[in-house]
Amino acid sequence: MKKLSTFYEGICQLRLVFDTNVIISAMLFEGSKPSKAFDIGIKHGVILFSSSTFAELEEILSRNKFNQYISHEERKQFLTSFILKLTPVEINETISECRDPKDNKFLELAVCGKADFIISGDEDLLVLNPFRNIQIITPDSFLKIRSK
Repeated sequence: MKKLSTFYEGICQLRLVFDTNVIISAMLFEGSKPSKAFDIGIKHGVILFSSSTFAELEEILSRNKFNQYISHEERKQFLTSFILKLTPVEINETISECRDPKDNKFLELAVCGKADFIISGDEDLLVLNPFRNIQIITPDSFLKIRSK
């Protein structure tokens, strides 16, 4: 597992991929483990995105089921401010190794963006850890590594 000591010394920044469910949990549940991991990523790392991962986030956040938690306007504001904090990655490799084909976009993003970590709670991704030297870990594991 990679050390985070250089991460805090400013020598390098970790390149991170957060799956959609972690981002949504971070947005909805302040103080949760996904929220804490995401905050660290925003403040101290480089968060990667592709057109397909951002489109999925937009589509899911547009669903009416979120109306009870957060207004449509707040979701739009989140996406607008969020995209300014992200680093875009052009996907130039197709990957078909995840048992859930919809999750291959996160593997493609991580590989093409030279990510250090994919942070996910999705067993379909976690079971692949490590994937091409990219650690796939839960938000809780990311927080534990960070505290070392």
